[in-house]
Amino acid sequence: MSQGDLVRVAGAHDAMGATLAQQAGFQAVWSSSLEVSASRCLPDASVLTMTEYLAAAANMQKAIDIPVVADVDTGYGNNLNVAHMVHEYEAAGITAVAIEDKLYPKVNSFAEAAQTLLPLTDFAHKIETAKNAQRGEDFYVIARTEALIDGLGVEEALKRCTAYADAGADAILIHSKKKDEGEIVEFLDGWDGRKPVVIVPTTYPQWSAAEATKHGVSVVIYANQGLRATVQALRTTFGTIYRDGTSLGVESEIAPVSDVFALQRLQDWLALEA
Repeated sequence: MSQGDLVRVAGAHDAMGATLAQQAGFQAVWSSSLEVSASRCLPDASVLTMTEYLAAAANMQKAIDIPVVADVDTGYGNNLNVAHMVHEYEAAGITAVAIEDKLYPKVNSFAEAAQTLLPLTDFAHKIETAKNAQRGEDFYVIARTEALIDGLGVEEALKRCTAYADAGADAILIHSKKKDEGEIVEFLDGWDGRKPVVIVPTTYPQWSAAEATKHGVSVVIYANQGLRATVQALRTTFGTIYRDGTSLGVESEIAPVSDVFALQRLQDWLALEA
């Protein structure tokens, strides 16, 4: 980012997904609270604990050589919880966390539920607390506003992101559930560039990384496509096997066992034993 290059980030929920993201060329991995909770067949609604989310992020980071950016929802509680979160994630070697300005407990941004925001000054204080809690210089705090998700408009989003940047955030994340990039572009046109901007184009996938860069975006997160691809692939594969009574019909479409061994770095482990 300091070199002015776009950073592309892929969402994952386990070490294998993170490894595949790195192999595909992504510069970082998003430890997605939606993916982690969905992998447990639980809602993305502050049901899992910080410890469970941290374990998932740490397992990813141990498996890859690129940074993990952890989705830490609202910081798991009040300001003291945020400070504890920073201590634990930093100690686990996580590069960055993204904290959102909704009330705890949160509900996923795309769910048909209330998306009430924390008062601006209260969340700015959370960001200050997070930055004061970190021990090293390299830990990165991303302030995520849900102003557009809550229907408060671009002006409110700009007001909030300015305050969060002034509170010490290293970057801001602007989120939208519109079907096009219009309000994101409006936000970017009004942003003064004081901090890098992160976007998550889940509902407006037609907006390319190249176009986003032209408008001043520094980071693009593809937050849940891997999870959704996994759901579809498993549904198709399992359905075919059960229907046919044999796996022959899918063998040419699925990875060989040798590919799994390679992801496990089996030969490296056998060499240790030898």
